[in-house]
Amino acid sequence: MMSEVGPVDGSWVLTVNVTDLNKEQTLRVKGDLHVGGVMLKLVDALDIAMDWSDHALWWPERNLWLVRTRSTLDQYGVQADARLLFTPMHKNIQLQLPDLQTLPEMRLNFSRNVFANVIHICKELGIRHPEELSLSRKLEREDLKKNRGVSATRKQRVIPNNSLNNSNGGTNLHNLSSNSNNSFDTSFQNSPLRNTPHTPSGTLRRSPYSSPSSPYSYGTLNPNSPYTGMYNNGTLSPGSMHSLSFDGALDASLANSPVTPTRDALNMIHKPKSYAEKARINGGWLDSSRSLMEQDIQESDILLLRFKYYTFYDLNPKCDLIRINQLYEQAKWSLISEEIDCTEEEMMLFAALQFQVQQQSSIPQPDLNDTNHNDEDDIDAALTELVVTLEGSSLNCHGDITRIPELQDYLRFFKPKKFAFKSYKRYYFKFKDTHISMYRSHNECNGSAVMRIDLKGCEVQPDVNISSEKYNIKLFISTSEGMSEIWLRSDNEAQYSQWMAACRLASKGRTMADSSYDSEVSSISTFLSMQHPPIINPSSPSINQDQAQIQPLDFVAPRFIKKLKTKQIASHILQAHSNVQDMTLLEAKMNYIKAWQALPEYGITHFIVRFKDGKKEELLGIASNKLIRMELSSGDSLKTWRYSDMQTWSVNWEIKQVQVTFEQERVAFFCLTADCKVVHEYIGGYIFLSTRSADKNQTLDEAMFHKLTSGWD
Repeated sequence: MMSEVGPVDGSWVLTVNVTDLNKEQTLRVKGDLHVGGVMLKLVDALDIAMDWSDHALWWPERNLWLVRTRSTLDQYGVQADARLLFTPMHKNIQLQLPDLQTLPEMRLNFSRNVFANVIHICKELGIRHPEELSLSRKLEREDLKKNRGVSATRKQRVIPNNSLNNSNGGTNLHNLSSNSNNSFDTSFQNSPLRNTPHTPSGTLRRSPYSSPSSPYSYGTLNPNSPYTGMYNNGTLSPGSMHSLSFDGALDASLANSPVTPTRDALNMIHKPKSYAEKARINGGWLDSSRSLMEQDIQESDILLLRFKYYTFYDLNPKCDLIRINQLYEQAKWSLISEEIDCTEEEMMLFAALQFQVQQQSSIPQPDLNDTNHNDEDDIDAALTELVVTLEGSSLNCHGDITRIPELQDYLRFFKPKKFAFKSYKRYYFKFKDTHISMYRSHNECNGSAVMRIDLKGCEVQPDVNISSEKYNIKLFISTSEGMSEIWLRSDNEAQYSQWMAACRLASKGRTMADSSYDSEVSSISTFLSMQHPPIINPSSPSINQDQAQIQPLDFVAPRFIKKLKTKQIASHILQAHSNVQDMTLLEAKMNYIKAWQALPEYGITHFIVRFKDGKKEELLGIASNKLIRMELSSGDSLKTWRYSDMQTWSVNWEIKQVQVTFEQERVAFFCLTADCKVVHEYIGGYIFLSTRSADKNQTLDEAMFHKLTSGWD
């Protein structure tokens, strides 16, 4: 031991493994030597002429990068028994994109947090708004069969003494802005997308995928990057096509994906058979606040780049062709794999839009860069938006801005009960503000209502079958006794569209005076009309030719293949296609995304949890504006909590418990299918995204993102 520790000067021997050389080097150091000095001393001792600038010290036993070069060994707690690695910070991973293309050598910084790496990836690929995406591990089929929640306990080094919520890591909405008024919708003092001018053109190297006006269009491709020269005007150059795991990838681009993935890519798609398996898929998300190395990601591992948060800001066809395509592809695979359920009619519409995308991909498209055309469109759009903003909804009582519009009509009413037959009764309904009042007849509407419901905070779900003329609106109302379910049935599409739009706005606390009411009605009506194909001649030669191109496995979810024959599926798809066959490539993709967003299960991320004092496993759904307590086997909603009523959310790392405080109650639960940090991050991430302003000239505030999502900073 006398040779290890200097008896006079207090020095000791530190062992460092240099991974590039596969060599161990010993250094005599003191505890007050800073990390930068250790690396200089190590490089001098190696005496090898090479560039060590990308190297740093990694401490495997503590799962820790020693990246603060001015901190001393004593401050990090490094002693004589430590075994450090001197290794490159940048390493290659295999990255699978939302469209299942795989880049085998994406170079990332393993010492920086995941959020910073996602920003880097999106700059490389030309995808705006990287805050909507994240990285996930590749999961095996076995991972979906049982709960494999990661331990939520964090090492003491990452839990600060001045935590926002006692000894727990968390965030208090009151502390974020002096003007918050406890409201989720109020902007924070420092918006996460700060208003700043764009970087001047030519200052930094731009991505070939990015628009000059894009806030993320600078500082992308490194001249030494393996991707330099890989792209050419938004398409992948032929010399680099071996990097994509697709058949026929020579014709591929990130803005227009190949039709058929390879078998390996398809095998990575999980097809969950229950809500429990849907929840377990979300156990793969990486912690955005920690580095890749800290999360046991090794060089050449496969990571999945996916849209994580279902709120998409400023989808602009002029500069978002790649982003729109990747979002369309993620939506497509979520439906085909049955991650999201839909009806048979809806599935055929999605398949028809997909078939239109497939057909349009092989022909020239309208030029989006037509300056005169775009300028006129921009002016018209700006004027329309201004008129709507100033005048409000066109249904606003013919210009009377002092009165909120109303809906009044006869609808059929049904309240589901166990062991009871469906029996709809006809009542007269009045919809005003965010309330629905029910009367026995029109003559009694000025008297006392049979029932009055406030829809603010309720769940609204469509239940539509066009072929059987069923236009139902399902309302799930939170009560002290749990979730109360009510069904309203409309007589026709026009009535359904108006009442459904009003219900959706009311659930968000908005009335029909809101400027978005007309567009909501139009969107619902358009979605329904696309499911009304005209009668076509099944013996037409072109129909037979198109049927041969449709392989059901590529277009519809497996449960429909079990139910229908191949020719039936192809016929149904072509019937639906007759209503969308005039759409351009971009229109078909955008309509696919809009139809996807209209589904009841859209935007809900599931986790299996056990609530405090609860005796059984339950399902927690996290959406952009609410938390939903759900029944595990059926997915039925039991209770909803709105972020607008939320005051704080936090994590107790010692007992691995997430705690959320609302105005009326406090909710606490243990996450069984993922690290509880993932749940905390989802809530904070949606809060972060909600504060994005209408101003497009913004830059990303990483510090605010981590403040809201990290759980301990």
